[in-house]
Amino acid sequence: MAVRIRLRRMGAKKRPFYRVVVADARAPRDGRFVDTLGTYDPLPDPPAIRLDVDKVRLWLARGAQPSEPVKRLFARAGVLQDQ
Repeated sequence: MAVRIRLRRMGAKKRPFYRVVVADARAPRDGRFVDTLGTYDPLPDPPAIRLDVDKVRLWLARGAQPSEPVKRLFARAGVLQDQ
């Protein structure tokens, strides 16, 4: 099973809010997921990023591939620096 770490859109129309989730690569964007790793709220200034770093590192060690937007979030949050 190919596993991806990606964003799942939540929130109301014009008020996006995202959950960072681990999901099968074939599942739809807002479909089934395996685990929740944190949240991303782009509306405040600066955007709010909350991640469970231990869970993120665990899933990366298991071979989960982050999507491009999630890679940028991890870099901004400082998760990928010490690997």
